[in-house]
Amino acid sequence: MPNLFWKNKSSKTLNLVPKPFVSEEDFEKTVFDTKELLQDISLLRRQIRGGKKTTRPDMIGIDTNGNVCIIEMKNVNVNAEIIPQVLDYAIWAESNPDSIKNLWLERDEQIDEIDIDWDNYTVRIIIIAPTIDQTTLKMINRIRYDVDLIEITRWVEKNNEFMLVNNLKPEVEKRTKTTRGLMTYDRSFYESTRNKQSVRHFLKFCEETEKIVKKKKWPLEMKYNAFYCGFKLGFFNAFSIKWIGTKTFAFYIKIPLKVAEKFQPKGIKMEKYSTNWNSAVYYIDPEKTKLHSFIPLLEKAYKELSGS
Repeated sequence: MPNLFWKNKSSKTLNLVPKPFVSEEDFEKTVFDTKELLQDISLLRRQIRGGKKTTRPDMIGIDTNGNVCIIEMKNVNVNAEIIPQVLDYAIWAESNPDSIKNLWLERDEQIDEIDIDWDNYTVRIIIIAPTIDQTTLKMINRIRYDVDLIEITRWVEKNNEFMLVNNLKPEVEKRTKTTRGLMTYDRSFYESTRNKQSVRHFLKFCEETEKIVKKKKWPLEMKYNAFYCGFKLGFFNAFSIKWIGTKTFAFYIKIPLKVAEKFQPKGIKMEKYSTNWNSAVYYIDPEKTKLHSFIPLLEKAYKELSGS
């Protein structure tokens, strides 16, 4: 059994005790209610469990790329036997766009930062369990869907509760045949749907932000997606530059609302706070915005995410 130790600022080392989820219902509710665990996904619904398993997944969500995410959770060790089940869910999601669209429209709060092509969206599979067997990693190389395998365990120290999240990545097999091409998010991709001049400014701001990250020696990975360029620690964004429409883009900086309201560098105005992504939003004017003014905000976001 693994041990998890926490060394706090007082230099005291605390031994955390594992606290398994008492049931699948407890596991699902914890993940659904703790949206920080799946930061790039807006959850639409959690299945109400009855006596019989339905053909729908445990949870359905939409990620920041407009992909429909089907989320299957098991409170046991998962192996490759789960693959046929989640494939059934993926086929259901592809075959029932109206059902998913209705769930999206029924949300109390709409998210205007996400564009969803209801006639041609991509399905993404997410499997969550306390432990996931290596056989599952080998299997996902052989299916055509994007699959995330996430291990989540819970640990406690007195009244403090900790979630350990591990996003498993399979090794790319040399002889695995590619069943579909991976999308390349480059200038040509963005220009196919956005204003060309705005694309040029967008890419420039992304590249200049990457230079700041490297100069500060923050271990963040820059990654382009359909709707944004994110700077990630692990699989969480510290901040990103997101498209809003075809011409406008903005900084989404992941800091608490209280910090965003209190800390406003000179010449920078927060346009709004996105509660869905826990991010302060700052529109970028290519002609007026000075990137160096954002450095204190970017640093706060990095420290918030890294705990440094």
